[in-house]
Amino acid sequence: MNCLIVDDHVIARSTVSHLLQIDPSLKLIAECESAAEAYQNLAIHKIDLLLLDIEMPGISGIELVKGLSEKRPLIIFISSKKDYAVTAFDLNVVDFITKPITPDRFLKAINKAKEIYSLSSLVLGNHQDDFVFIRDSGVIRRIKLDEINYLEAKGDYVKIYSDEKIYSIHSSLKSIEDKLPGNIFIRVHRSFIVNVGKIDTVEGNTLIIHQNFVPVSDAYKAVLNKRMQIL
Repeated sequence: MNCLIVDDHVIARSTVSHLLQIDPSLKLIAECESAAEAYQNLAIHKIDLLLLDIEMPGISGIELVKGLSEKRPLIIFISSKKDYAVTAFDLNVVDFITKPITPDRFLKAINKAKEIYSLSSLVLGNHQDDFVFIRDSGVIRRIKLDEINYLEAKGDYVKIYSDEKIYSIHSSLKSIEDKLPGNIFIRVHRSFIVNVGKIDTVEGNTLIIHQNFVPVSDAYKAVLNKRMQIL
């Protein structure tokens, strides 16, 4: 994983940099002393994991995360103050480490990030394919499109609901939407994409798929009605 360290204290950056060397699968791309410098690196490099301090001059670590796009890196907050933990986890970060950092605690957070990272990615060859590949717990699995009932965004994850199983992958819903064939799937809510052929009933702003209730927002309702070709 490509890593970026962001901390205004040089000793803290050096400590994290040294700990990253424990795991050869981690590649340090850069060390940043401010959020502004971090934004510059994020724009240039593909960063998979952000190791981020919270209290920094100017833009804080929390503000930095809020300013990132939907497709953001995995994030581990590192702070000397436990008071930020609740706010940090509300941002769906991987972990929150309290300074001073111990190797054991650091590796625990890294292993957690690596596990999430291994779940990521959904791949489509082209829209003529009737299946997708997903990475599920380190194993690449093929799922037929007609087995997918709907997808739900959950923080940094997307849950894929089929009749047999629920899969979780680390991705944004927008990224997956771009890879799914538009003649089969439609966005019905900020957090939901459904397989049109799986819709059983629609009642107001709720549709039912195999006894599961999926909300439909007003912004997508007209498009959904047109797509369903209601008689």
